[in-house]
Amino acid sequence: MYATLFRKLSKSKFRSQFKLSTKDKEYIAKKGLDTIRSHAEDFISKRIAPADIPNDGKQTPMRGHPVFIAQHATACCCRGCLEKWHNIPKGIVLDKSRQEYIVDVIMVWIKEQL
Repeated sequence: MYATLFRKLSKSKFRSQFKLSTKDKEYIAKKGLDTIRSHAEDFISKRIAPADIPNDGKQTPMRGHPVFIAQHATACCCRGCLEKWHNIPKGIVLDKSRQEYIVDVIMVWIKEQL
């Protein structure tokens, strides 16, 4: 379903450098994919979905949680990247369907990494 997106992302030197570490994979195995999805939903609703994000471009850490890694790998890390890679405009509140799309992209990438 996201083959074209992932093909484009794979051609980006920056995006393609992100991989889940052994520690990330162990964390996912321990918590389970449902919990990881719940974390992704929470992160997206709080850090990405608002219309105005004062620290846009810096709100997603580069490490510390598998979802953060996935956000950078899939260009779902900030509103600028969402606009560039996913055609989701800045300056609007992301509705549930857009949030679900972002979480789905993140989870597909995570599953492929496992």
